[in-house]
Parts: sequence; C-alpha cells; structure tokens
Amino acid sequence: QVQLVESGGGLVQAGGSLRLSCAASGRTFSSYAMGWFRQAPGKEREFVTAISPGGGSLYYADSVKGRFAISRDNAKNTLYLRMNSLKPEDTAVYYCAADPPPYGGSNYRERNKYNYWGQGTQVTVSS
Repeated sequence: QVQLVESGGGLVQAGGSLRLSCAASGRTFSSYAMGWFRQAPGKEREFVTAISPGGGSLYYADSVKGRFAISRDNAKNTLYLRMNSLKPEDTAVYYCAADPPPYGGSNYRERNKYNYWGQGTQVTVSS
C-alpha cells in the first residue's frame, strides 16, 4: 500500500508561483512512476505532468509546458511540482499519483496507469 500526501497549494495571483509537494510512503519510492493530475470544478481530472522512476523521462501537458516543472527526490520519498506564470485557468485541485511495479502501462498520461492517489491540494489563481 502506498500513501500519498500533497501539500503546498493555496491562493496566488496570476503570474505568481507555487511549489507543490507530494510525500510518499514505502521504501521503494525510487521504483514508482509518478504523476500530477488536476481537476477543475465541473471538469474531468486531467493529466498535468509525470516523471519516470529514475527521473530521466519527463512528460508535460501542452497547457503547462514551459511553465511547470516536475521533479523528485528519491532520498526523501518526495515528488514536486514547481508552477510558474500561473493563470486563472490553472485553478484546480491537484493530485499526485503513483504507479509502483508492476507498472500499469506505458502511457504516463493515462489516469488508469496509476494505482494510488493523494487526497489533493487546492490551487486557486486569481486574476
């Protein structure tokens, strides 16, 4: 069982920055594929970004490319999401997700790849 706890959300003005963290349980975090998804009111949960277990492969939604950066610290069992140049349309609940071995598939952008989800953290960007 993997437990994920997100933190770092909040209210920020457009153009501002936030850094989200996701603390993961388990002694094999370095083997987990990890991702961030978000869900705005009335919309489906959507892919934001993902990272391979070793950190060598990164994936981004077009809407956040160049503004957001995913990273991980395997020694601290923690996943990060740095969000710059935030826009009102980035307002959503942000969820981290884990895919430990045996992996759920090769497509990092698919929700069903991930077996474990955090409770989410709210990000609100005011105009």
